[in-house]
Amino acid sequence: MEAISTSRRKRILSGMRPTGKLHVGHLMGAIENWKRLQDEFECFYMVADWHALTTAYREPQEIRARVHEMVLDYMAGGVDPERCVFYVQSDVPEIAQLHLLLSMIVPVSWLERSPSYKDQITQLGSDIATYGFLGYPVLMTCDIIIFKAQVVPVGQDQVPHLELCREIVRRFNGFYGPVFPEPHPRLTRFAAVPGLDGRKMSKSYGNDILLADEPDTIRQKMRNVLTDPGKVYKGDPGRPEICTVYYFHKIYNQAEEKEIFEGCHSGALGCVDCKKRCSEAIVRGLEPLQERRRALAANPGAIDEMLREGGMRAREVARETLAEAREVMGLGAPRI
Repeated sequence: MEAISTSRRKRILSGMRPTGKLHVGHLMGAIENWKRLQDEFECFYMVADWHALTTAYREPQEIRARVHEMVLDYMAGGVDPERCVFYVQSDVPEIAQLHLLLSMIVPVSWLERSPSYKDQITQLGSDIATYGFLGYPVLMTCDIIIFKAQVVPVGQDQVPHLELCREIVRRFNGFYGPVFPEPHPRLTRFAAVPGLDGRKMSKSYGNDILLADEPDTIRQKMRNVLTDPGKVYKGDPGRPEICTVYYFHKIYNQAEEKEIFEGCHSGALGCVDCKKRCSEAIVRGLEPLQERRRALAANPGAIDEMLREGGMRAREVARETLAEAREVMGLGAPRI
């Protein structure tokens, strides 16, 4: 038997680590999805600064500095704090308290079998082989169930992580009673946005277009973007379906997309002109977002106030859930 939220709409939980300014890949892969979801669900959107500590514990001061830049991009992109609960993870200490309680019942073997645990240590080195990094799935579970979220938007590759969360919920409910609903995945259907070198767009690769990039910066970046290697000269027939530039035409220049495709395929359109037209389309497409971003950045105190209010709203729900968990475990309310 699953606990049932008293909310009229189903709750959803999603979040990202604070990495500073976001890029076009974040806009297409996360922000646009969050905008749609806030009309359908009761949404809790988190800035996951504790999760960032699992790999960036040597420079924790950098994490706080990145929060504002990321939140500016969220809000400029259309995530509305009036229609969702938007908060910083570390402003809700009840998450950490629930994490401690759940850590007592989760077998170490469950955590060690996670493919991402081994893969990340291989990629990032043994410095991240810490107690906190091993327990990352438990903290992720607490992020979700502290708000009794029934739905979590994930990509197909993240479904196994959510299944571990569901296992932890079943174990807790089996021991103590049905406090937490088992969250279900909502698959997000978007392809990884290619970066300027053809790989997945990522700041760590240096192949990104930031949402806050100035127009001239966008133009300069687009001059160096990877195109069809078989199209060397104007007149050579191209393959737009494998070209990164054409990918961005499909997003930001839909009015000319057919003309671009045919011109590239026939050889009538050269890559230099194609890149210029794409650059201007991206500049036009990002202009409204950048105008909103500049207006928001002019009042940093309002961002702090929004996060404070969101944290208070999140804590109201989290306190109730933590009290339920303590009660069914026999711990009762704190004595002080």
